[in-house]
Amino acid sequence: MHDVAPDFLVVAESAIDLLGRVEVAQRWSDPSALPLMSVGALAAHLGQQVQMVHAATTGGQSVTDDAPVSLLEHYARAAWADGDLDSEANVAIRSGAEQAAVVGHDALVRSLEDQMRDLRRALGRASFRRPPGIRLPSWSWALTFEDFLLTRVMELVVHSDDLAVSVDVDARALPESVLGPVLALLVGVSLRRHGQAAVVRALTRRERAPESVSAF
Repeated sequence: MHDVAPDFLVVAESAIDLLGRVEVAQRWSDPSALPLMSVGALAAHLGQQVQMVHAATTGGQSVTDDAPVSLLEHYARAAWADGDLDSEANVAIRSGAEQAAVVGHDALVRSLEDQMRDLRRALGRASFRRPPGIRLPSWSWALTFEDFLLTRVMELVVHSDDLAVSVDVDARALPESVLGPVLALLVGVSLRRHGQAAVVRALTRRERAPESVSAF
């Protein structure tokens, strides 16, 4: 089984470096590349991915013994994944992000840097006992800890790109070994939504490619 923890640490460090840039601070209240979200809210949502892992890893928050579902089943059940901008789930995500952004740029970055120090120590210990599963408050199901980490890695990769575009900077390129599992996950979700033919054509035949095979 692939150990996702090192990948998470790499991607989280990269995201926090991006969050710390002066361009993000200067444009905190500006609209982001995501509809109805400010740059600050997007930055806070990016930071929340680290905060969730910190809470589970160092405080036992959301840890469960419930039987986990698969990753693709997780996204099939997630209300936000197929909801439009005005869906209850997506409105709640934006509202929570805007509230989290109230602390401001500097406070958010300092908090995340402190949490990363905790996470590097915890995940780097040979004696670290990984939780049996994670069930976030908005879920009625659980994921294995490894799958939960991969979902956070995917969120960090995707929203780092969103934030970089929002403030006109380049996101740091990630190692192929880290990006590979994220791309495999996104292709799997895209296959679920669009079917095999659409994805194969999008990747190989521009004359037959569908307009979109977006995973979300």
